[in-house]
Amino acid sequence: MDSAAPRSTSALLLLLLLLLLLRAERTRGAELTFELPDSAKQCFHEDVEQGVKFSLDYQVITGGHYDVDCYVEDPLGNTIYRETKKQYDSFTHRAEVKGVYQFCFSNEFSTFSHKTIYFDFQVGDEPPILPDMGNRVTALTQMESACVTIHEALKTVIDSQTHYRLREAQDRARAEDLNNRVSYWSIASTDEQTPAFCKLAQSVAGAPSASVMGSRFFYRETNVQRISRNQSFPGPTSRLPDVRVYLLPWR
Repeated sequence: MDSAAPRSTSALLLLLLLLLLLRAERTRGAELTFELPDSAKQCFHEDVEQGVKFSLDYQVITGGHYDVDCYVEDPLGNTIYRETKKQYDSFTHRAEVKGVYQFCFSNEFSTFSHKTIYFDFQVGDEPPILPDMGNRVTALTQMESACVTIHEALKTVIDSQTHYRLREAQDRARAEDLNNRVSYWSIASTDEQTPAFCKLAQSVAGAPSASVMGSRFFYRETNVQRISRNQSFPGPTSRLPDVRVYLLPWR
């Protein structure tokens, strides 16, 4: 009897905690990962009420130097945020005008690099997890305090998981690109059926032969001309012994 009461109380507390967590509403927003081709621009639109806060977080996952241009415009066409060649950044703003806000990502400065971009766009303040939490005069109960603590911890876990997923995708893309480059270089430098040390041995053994053949090419017999004894030359001596003159090819 004594052990059954604590178990039922724990189950009831757990049930209330789950109901409170399910009741908590999330802010309106969107998360998206998309590919941005070279020399292209992609824009997104969101209707925001006046006085409502919105935030934009983005990061380049793959492509080029992992940079992109980003800007945000209000419904009147005024640029309220602009950054060039950023790898990641965050922007928070409270809407001064009601209407459709536009945020764009531009890769027009790149002529051959595709980019993969992740962004998180959130609109509005997060509502309190408990009803009338901001207007309460009394202190929170132990269960309510536990709910708030767990809720904040879960938000931290979600942000950490998103960050680690982005870092994992970025590192995997780099590793795959490096693996492709090493594979292409291996195919171009060595044959699949010939080991590398055999090719090195052939190169070392063939170097002296190439030197000998080159020397014989420059001093080949066809370039030899004979000067006879009776051939006269201008100067004090008109008769010379037989001389073999090697004429090198003109280069």
